[in-house]
Amino acid sequence: MASNPNYSDVTPAIEALARRSLENSSIAADDYVRYDVKRGLRDLNGKGVLAGLTEISDIVSKKMVDGEEIPCEGELYYRGYNIQDLVGSALREKRFGFEETAYLLLFGQLPTETELSAFSAQLSYYRTLPKNFVRDVILKSPTQDMMNSLAKCVLSIASYDDKTDDISLPNVVRQCMQLIATFPLYAVYGYQAYHYKEGNSLFIHAPRPELSTAENILTLLRADSSYSFWEAHILDICLMLHAEHGGGNNSTFTTHVVTSSGTDTYSCMAAALASLKGPKHGGANIKVVRMFEDIKASVKDWSDEDEIKAHLRALLHGEAFDHAGLIYGMGHAVYSLSDPRANILRGFVETLSREKGRTDEYELYSRVERLAPQVIADERKIYKGVAANVDFYSGFVYHMLDLPLELYTPLFAMARIAGWSAHRIEELINMGKIIRPAYKYVGQHRTYQPLGQR
Repeated sequence: MASNPNYSDVTPAIEALARRSLENSSIAADDYVRYDVKRGLRDLNGKGVLAGLTEISDIVSKKMVDGEEIPCEGELYYRGYNIQDLVGSALREKRFGFEETAYLLLFGQLPTETELSAFSAQLSYYRTLPKNFVRDVILKSPTQDMMNSLAKCVLSIASYDDKTDDISLPNVVRQCMQLIATFPLYAVYGYQAYHYKEGNSLFIHAPRPELSTAENILTLLRADSSYSFWEAHILDICLMLHAEHGGGNNSTFTTHVVTSSGTDTYSCMAAALASLKGPKHGGANIKVVRMFEDIKASVKDWSDEDEIKAHLRALLHGEAFDHAGLIYGMGHAVYSLSDPRANILRGFVETLSREKGRTDEYELYSRVERLAPQVIADERKIYKGVAANVDFYSGFVYHMLDLPLELYTPLFAMARIAGWSAHRIEELINMGKIIRPAYKYVGQHRTYQPLGQR
């Protein structure tokens, strides 16, 4: 055996074992229909199986008209308040809204000015790390995978908490507020550490207590800590839009499942991060940006709609980009006619593109948004409408803000930690039995053979 083995090597022996797993673990697709299994906890129409109750947020994609369920323009409510009203209020009053959104999600009501000020001050107080944590945890083992780095920090910070396993409500609220405050530090410092490992300069800025979450993200990330009010404002809006999206999305459902076991807050949030990391969930906006880089390189005339349509067909046929047969950023598991978060972002994207001198790219995004549903309808049998989702524009926003691609999914986590925290608290308050769905065994019962007779 080598003194320093390469644990990343996939040897022929490992490949053979993997083939054996494939041979012995593949379940016939017909069996899922035969036993009426809701794959992905969805029915054949894509509707999620009712698995719980929540008062935290509501997603509206259909309305009853004359006793019939009809698709409608998407709506999203946080604790009963339309997300458009929350964003609109922050815009009109020229203030940052993520902290108000987090308070609303956690505690179920809008804060007064005094309550919001106290909550923001508490987050600022928590927005610091133990002595030498950056050196000992973040700088000593940098990784290019920022989501793994973020999860590592969350699990590591548990060792600094004298009440890690205390799941009493006050303690969990305290832990959740601390994680909301420190997620930006874990993510940005993790990125800076890896950036430094790759031969670049190292910038470790301290957070500023008087700044909002969005402002601190830009302050921590940029070498000169500079940003415009508009840049911070649109990032704040992105945080608001990503803060929560119902109990049924994969990472939030993970939060409920793990919380129901009685585990600690840090383990719960690490599990949610593992879910969000998946490209089918939090990594979708990265796919959108990379897909558009491919479109921009492949389509010669960005104003030629026939050429754009031809490329979109190539994407669907698996002949372009990553050959997955998908147009990323189009369609959503819940929304049919529109994703309200995408509708909100669209106007800001247009304004930001003018400020950044990138209107040509915005117009290309607009054309793809308009043409993709037509192409999908022509090429695929679909059971509901297809529209741009929030990932379609959020990646473009981050790109125009010069945010590194490695931080796109961690930015999602910096926002969604507010929603995860609210759902963890809700699950703890209403916790009954551990969540345990059923799986049906469809293999054979076999007779055991002694080792020497196989």
